[in-house]
Amino acid sequence: MKHNLPNTSTPSRWLIGGVVLVCAVGIGIPLYFLSPGKATSVAANESPGLESSEPIQPIAPFAGLDPKKIALGRQLFDDSQLSHNNQVSCHTCHDLRTGGVDHRVRSIGIYGQVGIINAPTVLNSGFSFSQFWDGRAATLEDQVDEPVQSKIEMGSTWPEVIAKLKGSPAYVDAFHQIYADDVRKEHVKDSIAEFERSLSTPNSRFDRFLRHDANALTAREQQGYELFKSSGCSSCHQGMNVGGNMYQKMGVMTPYFAEGAKITPADRGRFNVTGDPRDLYMFKVPSLRNVALTAPYFHDGAADTLPDAVRMMAKYQLGHPLTPEEVELIVEFLKTLTGELNGKPL
Repeated sequence: MKHNLPNTSTPSRWLIGGVVLVCAVGIGIPLYFLSPGKATSVAANESPGLESSEPIQPIAPFAGLDPKKIALGRQLFDDSQLSHNNQVSCHTCHDLRTGGVDHRVRSIGIYGQVGIINAPTVLNSGFSFSQFWDGRAATLEDQVDEPVQSKIEMGSTWPEVIAKLKGSPAYVDAFHQIYADDVRKEHVKDSIAEFERSLSTPNSRFDRFLRHDANALTAREQQGYELFKSSGCSSCHQGMNVGGNMYQKMGVMTPYFAEGAKITPADRGRFNVTGDPRDLYMFKVPSLRNVALTAPYFHDGAADTLPDAVRMMAKYQLGHPLTPEEVELIVEFLKTLTGELNGKPL
């Protein structure tokens, strides 16, 4: 679950090579790429003959992950002892059996409290250049801090969590073996982050298509991909994660928030982090990997279905409607982005 919205004053923009990229739909709205941190240091073993000219690249899973840390992180990810009432775990809001989400508009935290923003998928989160919709956490390790200590999510404290884990001889032994140290907050965060980096979903049908498998996509799915590019969708949704590497305003061409509408703190997006008026309604562009599995969509869960999400994006971000046939074609393409987790189809 990814809910709390702190007010800090960290800079919002670092440009790679001093270059500002402008959205391909020709609207002059800058899209800012941040320098990648630890959470985006991925293996770059590209297949021979890969179509590097395409805006999307196949997933290359992280190399060099520690299997023991992954196993410990998986156990902690599922452990409700991280919450004050021993009822809420990371898995509660990020169910790996259902696309890494809980399919709620807003997640339910400790004592049935309702969150303030839609929980994004944890799958492929290690490839994102920042964490949370507003990008306030630079790494997966940083991200772990907030749900544990959030009063509406897990409602705990690190001293409480560490004391619980130290009460388990199995945990004490595992931490000693892996870290040659006691159970510590930084080790808990490190192991959970290592597990989350292992949650990549390679080998989607679209990845196979990019690697020149002529039979991976149908003719209609290929039409949908061409339309995805020509309509401007790939201006924001590109790269290995088909998103997750820039911020963009929600409502580029048409205001997303109607005049007079009640604006919640979560709706302010990146502004909550930077205090910069230019960041009002700016959000991290979500990954479209496995998007067919992760409804509802957007930070506010306003789109119930994938066709709804495509139509809304055409209106608010591209500024032109799509025909029912065009929506259907793009949706058919998006469904090909569903990959495999641990070698098994999602």
